[in-house]
Amino acid sequence: MAEIRTPKPAARTPDTTRRSERSRRAIYDAALSLVGEVGYPKTTIEGIAARAGVGKQTIYRWWPSKAAVLLEAFLDLGKRAAEAAGADSGSYEIPDTGDLAADLKTVLRATVDELVDPQYEAPSRALTAAGIVDPVLGAEFVEKLLEPSLQLYVKRLRAAQEAGDVRPDIDPRVALELLVAPLAHRWLLRTLPLTHAYTDAVVDCALGGLTPR
Repeated sequence: MAEIRTPKPAARTPDTTRRSERSRRAIYDAALSLVGEVGYPKTTIEGIAARAGVGKQTIYRWWPSKAAVLLEAFLDLGKRAAEAAGADSGSYEIPDTGDLAADLKTVLRATVDELVDPQYEAPSRALTAAGIVDPVLGAEFVEKLLEPSLQLYVKRLRAAQEAGDVRPDIDPRVALELLVAPLAHRWLLRTLPLTHAYTDAVVDCALGGLTPR
């Protein structure tokens, strides 16, 4: 009687895409956690690789520097936070309730909450400092992170101009800097506590010069 042979199941081809995504996610998490624990100067590619459980050549294959790793990890952190909140990170808008002062206070209070959150503060400070000495990284930091947020202010302030709530001769780009620059100054230099009361005062002072007289 002839022997009946059961064909062996075909070997599964490893899914390199999924493996790469797992490695990338582990590298993101390692970079963010190390910066929070030991600070940016002591964070190294070797340390990130060891924490993520990958070879350092894997990191160098995808990124040119630890600053580049951290920037991408930080952008991904923001994207995941938006998804967890049920929002699309690319569709966020400053609210337009018809009350400009209230809308600006809402968004600036949220900004303060993020700036003082340890999860965001350490990588934010590290990227800001690195961008000052590395013009290429600094330009990328502005392009990918800062400028999209600033344009939301431009859009809201232009809508306020159309509604007659802001003087038509005001440059929205200058106006938004009256709002966000004081927060950045106090946060970067740690001159005084960054609080909701402070942001409300900034809005009130800025709008005193922006609204029709």
